[in-house]
This record gives sequence, structure tokens and C-alpha cells, in this order.
Amino acid sequence: MTLLAPEQDVKAGSLHTRRLPAWAAIATAVAALALSAVLVLGTGIGNWVLVIVLSAVFYLIGFFVAANAVEGVRSARNRTWSALIHAACVLAILPLASVVWTLVSNGVNRLDADFFLTSMNNIGARDPNGGAYHAIVGTLEQVGIAALLTIPLGVLGAIYLVEYGRGRLALAIRFFVDVMTGIPSIVAGLFVLAFWVLIVTPIFNDGRPGYSGFAAALALSVLMLPTIVRSTEEMLRLVPAPLREGAYALGVPKWKTILRIVIPTALPGIVTGIMLAIARAAGETAPVLLVAGGTAAINFNPFENNQSSLALFVFSQATESTRFSPDRAWTAALTLVALVLILTIGAKLIARRNRLTR
Repeated sequence: MTLLAPEQDVKAGSLHTRRLPAWAAIATAVAALALSAVLVLGTGIGNWVLVIVLSAVFYLIGFFVAANAVEGVRSARNRTWSALIHAACVLAILPLASVVWTLVSNGVNRLDADFFLTSMNNIGARDPNGGAYHAIVGTLEQVGIAALLTIPLGVLGAIYLVEYGRGRLALAIRFFVDVMTGIPSIVAGLFVLAFWVLIVTPIFNDGRPGYSGFAAALALSVLMLPTIVRSTEEMLRLVPAPLREGAYALGVPKWKTILRIVIPTALPGIVTGIMLAIARAAGETAPVLLVAGGTAAINFNPFENNQSSLALFVFSQATESTRFSPDRAWTAALTLVALVLILTIGAKLIARRNRLTR
């Protein structure tokens, strides 16, 4: 004797499950949207946002009832939870899509050669020209110097913590890295201002404080270092122990095992952490404002005189009251996002070319 579930039928000696037709989901969604629009817009109790929310609720209820009637309660629950998961994914993507759309729609207004090839030097309030060339140069130099300082130090520190660190020293390093991870950017800027700008640079600058792009790079390094250390440490811990043990069994020294086995295996994750740190540093405004000062002219020398950045340029243009400043600010913000995206894609492509994945 064979026991069958209520939602299953036996036809021609085989077991078949009743299924909703493919158009049922679309029909339910259209009916839920129409019903929500009638209730909300017809009574005037809300706008299209409330229509979408109510239609989602009505869709889940209606789809559960239809699936329960045709396929059974178990399949109805499965379909309902699948719909909730897809809805959560859409809700997570919507803010990102909204940001991208806002940046692109507002940033294309000044997306021209003049914006990328000129600075704001001698640009008046009524002048529609002027660009962010000086800010782009400053961002590339400051973030580049900060990356040169922090990437080797952060990766080596993480290697020490994972492969060699034992005892109180390792615990102290982890503690201070965790503390540095949560410090505000303004604190990093104040630290570099108090130590480097006001104490160290006057020794070599006839007693005058030395505001510069290098000082901004030092402040950005303070922000980047803990992110690189923590992310690299976690990626190195994910490398399977048998890979290390196999290398040791073949007589490979520990330093060569780390260099040839551990780091290439964890390289994609390490690069992701580094790019997160670079993206955070490129978007910082307060440290650059404190220790680099900002300028409207082009300054290719990061070790002398004031220097601007894209984040500081966005801030300065957004706070000005001229009719042409908002367009410059939006285009600079779009340029900053595109610059970080290009660097991230390039780093990801390089990281894929490690020996263990060839």
C-alpha cells in the first residue's frame, strides 16, 4: 500500500506534482499592484511608496493562498520564503542603484574635457568653467603614498600575527589594531596635525608649519592600516592548514611556504581588503582639510604647500552658493566613484593571476 501526500496524484503509474502555471506569479503581482493602487491612490492615504509596500504584502498573501490551494502547504511555504528572500535582495540593491542613478544623472552635466584638464585657479563665482584637475592629482598622490606606506606594513603585520605571533605582543598588536579601526577620521587628522605638521615640519621649514599632501597621506595611512591588517589576517587564517603541512613535509622553509603558498592562496581576499581601505581613504575629507589645507591651484609636489583632493573638492563646491558649484560637486563625486571602481577592477584582475589558480 502506497501513501501519497494530499497534493500529489498518480497518473499512468508515475508520481506527478501539481504545479502553478508560470503566469500565476505575474498575474498575482499585477492584481496586488492594482488592488494597492485602488486602495491607496483612490482614498488618498499615501503615494506610490505605500502602493509598492502594500502590493508586496498583497502579493505574498495571494501567492501563498494560490500555491497552498494547488501545490499544498509545504510548497506554498517554500514559495513564500523564496519570494521574501528575493524581496530582501531587491531591497538591498535599491539604495545602491539609487546612489548610482543619482550620481550619473547629476554628474554628467560637467562631464567634459574642461573639467578634467583645468583647475579652479582664478575661477570666479560667475564663471561656469573650472574643473577638478588639481583635486584628481591630489587624490592620486595622497592615496598612492598612503598605499605605499600601509600595504607592506599591514600585510607584514598580518603575516606576523597569523604565522609567528604568540603571547602578549600579538595580543597587544591585535588590541591596538581593533582600537584604531574605530577611531574617527578627524582624530587621525588631528594626530598628524599635532605631531607632523606642528612639531616635525617646522624643524625643516624655518619654524613654519608644513601643510602638504604628504601630511594628508600620513593621516590616510592611519585610517588604512587597521583595515588592511584585519582583513589580511582573516584571509590568511582561511588558508587550509594541509597546504602549509604539505609544503613543510616536502622540506620547504616556512618563509618560502608563506611567500609561495599562503599569500597566493589568500591574495584575492587580501586585495579586496586593500581596496576597501583605499576606497575609504579616497573619500575622506576632514584629514585632508586639516593637514593639507586645500587649494584651487595645481600642485604636483606632495611634500610642499597646500594640496586638494576630490573629496575636499566635493565638500568645497557643495558648500558654495554659486549656481555652477553643484554641477562641479556632482561630477567630482562621480569621478571619485569611477576612479575607485577602476582601481578595484584592475586590482581584482591582477589578483586573479596568481600561480595557484593558473
